[in-house]
Amino acid sequence: MNLKIKENCKYAEGCPSSMGLRITPENRMAVQNSNMFMLQATSAETNVLNVASSLGRECVVLTRFVKGSPMADFIKRQLRARNIRFEAPDIEQGGPWGYRHQFNIADSGFGLRAPRVWNDRAGEVGRTLCADDYDLERIFGSEGVGIFHISGLIAAMSEDTTKCCLELARAAKKYGTRVSFDLNYRATFWKGREEELSKAFSEIASMADILIGNEEDFQLCLGFKGPEAGGKDLASKIESFKAMIMQVKEKYPNAQLYATTLRQVISANEHLWGAIVLDGDNWYVEEPREIQVLDRIGGGDGFSGGLLYGVLNGWDAEKCMQFGWACGVMAASSLNDYAEPADEKQVWDIYKGNARVQR
Repeated sequence: MNLKIKENCKYAEGCPSSMGLRITPENRMAVQNSNMFMLQATSAETNVLNVASSLGRECVVLTRFVKGSPMADFIKRQLRARNIRFEAPDIEQGGPWGYRHQFNIADSGFGLRAPRVWNDRAGEVGRTLCADDYDLERIFGSEGVGIFHISGLIAAMSEDTTKCCLELARAAKKYGTRVSFDLNYRATFWKGREEELSKAFSEIASMADILIGNEEDFQLCLGFKGPEAGGKDLASKIESFKAMIMQVKEKYPNAQLYATTLRQVISANEHLWGAIVLDGDNWYVEEPREIQVLDRIGGGDGFSGGLLYGVLNGWDAEKCMQFGWACGVMAASSLNDYAEPADEKQVWDIYKGNARVQR
């Protein structure tokens, strides 16, 4: 794999993000009949950074906070505890009907009762992100960032965040930072903005060194025509993804690594979990294995985080994929929606299926 990372960077990874709060019922209860909830700071992008930050690599998130908000203070404390620094202006709330941090209300499901997620994002301060808030020459130039990760969630959230992500991606490329782009299509974000977002996503994809997304993401975000419909089994999904990526590679030749996860749900507690990576002309497939699931939210972010951690370390593509697969399993084994490995050995033990007690 020919993905050299800029040397002597202060930050291993960075991202733009809208920080929010996630509340989850205790003991896998459903939201509507629970009165005890766990609170955590969350965002898809910082979930990705959390693998590298847990393993001692300093990371940074570019965001905004509500001035004087106890929820903003809670998020800041959580990020510090996770070894994630933040560059973020404090924005005046503007009264009780002004800005706030979004709430993600979710349950884990159980057995054949599926997990449910409800996003409450009205007045979300992160929708107002602006690249002018940040000293880009200092962050990307004098301090340095190894990999800058952009998610399709923040890139599509609002006109402001779309413009911000474009400017940040351009700055990252200017200063030699590698760009990772997880397409993460969400229909509710795209409604009424299809033409604008297709253009913006195409520009970010053209700058990306690493492209992450499933077959539908590439079709809906970048306008590719899917291959002929095949079976819904995993083997068909793998071949369908390969056919899609060959089209993507021709249009976006800057990218050197393409990746996606494979998930088949048996129940809320059991999934088949796999992954595919293309590096140059070489395909690597982690055949889906049965895993036990405590909370599925964040599994894909864990995979991306593990994959990028491997890239930071200069590992070959297959090893990056394996580490990403195991970090996805780790996230799914936690009530937090991110993977937080104690050390690399813990991740490799998961990959090897070694669940014996460690003394």
